[in-house]
Parts: sequence; C-alpha cells; structure tokens
Amino acid sequence: MASRRVTFRGWACRVERAHYGGTGRIALPLYALEDGSPVAVATLHMPELALAADEVIIKDYRENEGLLDTLVAAGLVSAPLRVVPSGYITRYICRCLL
Repeated sequence: MASRRVTFRGWACRVERAHYGGTGRIALPLYALEDGSPVAVATLHMPELALAADEVIIKDYRENEGLLDTLVAAGLVSAPLRVVPSGYITRYICRCLL
C-alpha cells in the first residue's frame, strides 16, 4: 500500500492509498504519524458517479476544508478535473497521483 506524508491542520499525517470494498475505488485516509490514529478521509465513496479507475472524489468541506489544497500541493492528487455541486457543497473530481 502506497503512502506519503503531509501536514493537515497542524497534524503530521500519513496519507495511504486504499480502496473502498466491493468497488475497488480509491480511498485516501489520513493517519496521525504520532500514534496512527485516524485524522480524516480525503475521499468520498459515491458509486453512482462515473469515475475513471484513477479518479477520486475529494471532500473539501466541513472538517476537511483545505484538504484539497494540501493534497494538490503534496502531489498526491491533480488539480480538479471537474466539480460536482450538491446543494451548498462542491465535490472535486481529481486524478489520484499516489
């Protein structure tokens, strides 16, 4: 399993490339380097949305606000390829580079 380090909201984290069970879609969970506890999950699992095998849906609102910029700056995901608005939030479709 591939991983890379980033700092998100003051947390030193390890970002792992994992998969959502059943669909094989990419998941990007973040774990604290200090003790391995979960910090965030950068991706959303929405099987109803059509995605290429290397694309992910990034959650960049609420507790994940700023995570898109962090992942792009670290070279873990591309800049958004397209956006999916939903009510008051926007989901970002990016290419996973991890």
